[in-house]
Amino acid sequence: MNFFRHRRSAFFGLPALALLFTIAGCSSADDSASVSVPSPNAKVTKLCQNLDKVLPRTVDGLSREDPEPRSALTAGWGSPAIILRCGVERPPKMVDPKVALGDDPKAVGGGVNGVDWLMEKQDDGSNRFTTANRSAYVQVTVPKGRDTSGVLVDMAASIKKAIPKGIAN
Repeated sequence: MNFFRHRRSAFFGLPALALLFTIAGCSSADDSASVSVPSPNAKVTKLCQNLDKVLPRTVDGLSREDPEPRSALTAGWGSPAIILRCGVERPPKMVDPKVALGDDPKAVGGGVNGVDWLMEKQDDGSNRFTTANRSAYVQVTVPKGRDTSGVLVDMAASIKKAIPKGIAN
């Protein structure tokens, strides 16, 4: 009789163990954002690596939680994540300033604490900001509903320190 009791508990233990692994696989520890990592040239990569070293630990009161895959070219804060990507391609709207600033109500230029930005409202309600007049393009995406002013203020000093003024290729 003990033999059957042992086999039955083992039988019910396996599904419970499988359920535990399934639940653990879906836990909030796996809620990190996922982003595509830019692939800039060596000069821009070095600038982005320098930026990664001086980025703030918190942005708009949110702790740094880098997205997957981990890279010195990307960073994130909070959940849903504010995402920074360094070394992105020049946005098409920057090619012709008249188009960027005049013809698209979702795109405007502006500056925050000495850093110039192209600001674009995305179809999903998020805001995307790309640095202008810097030697590398840094893109920051702020989720829908989050105030953007504190984000750009918190990042300005790091960007000014690591990414010199100039025109990115």
